[in-house]
Amino acid sequence: MPDRETFEVEVLGHVIGGRIEPTDDYWGGTQAIIRLDGSRFTPDATQGLEEFSHLEVVFRFHLSDPNDMPLQPRRPRNNPDWPAVGFVGHRNMRRPNWLGISRCRLVKVDGLDLHVEDLDAVDGTPVLEVKPWFEEMGPRGKVRQAQWTTDMLGDYYAPTKD
Repeated sequence: MPDRETFEVEVLGHVIGGRIEPTDDYWGGTQAIIRLDGSRFTPDATQGLEEFSHLEVVFRFHLSDPNDMPLQPRRPRNNPDWPAVGFVGHRNMRRPNWLGISRCRLVKVDGLDLHVEDLDAVDGTPVLEVKPWFEEMGPRGKVRQAQWTTDMLGDYYAPTKD
């Protein structure tokens, strides 16, 4: 087995609209379109998708600074009240493979345009995968998390701050 395994993926489409800059909070109500690549796919690709209320979207953090990838433990949002956590314990854009995962609400399917809400990816973001959310694929058993995540994310999906 090689020391470092790599593979290529093809972009399925891009995020159109919504936010233009990544921010830490207030993603609630953000509306955007995931536009699948019409040169590769036909509207048959989305057949039956309208039956689902939510999607899981894998995307690339395309605005990440390759020089800002600290792999050593660091405090979330540089808050001195929160513990230093290794990069695997974070969900932000400072990741070795620049991959993000978001669960968003599917508002409407219009051919290859997936109208979504609460997708925390910005305009122009390359979308690598889209899957319908199956309730049965959610966590099994009791969910636990560090208290700092609850403290930090209280406003993450709150409506846009005025």
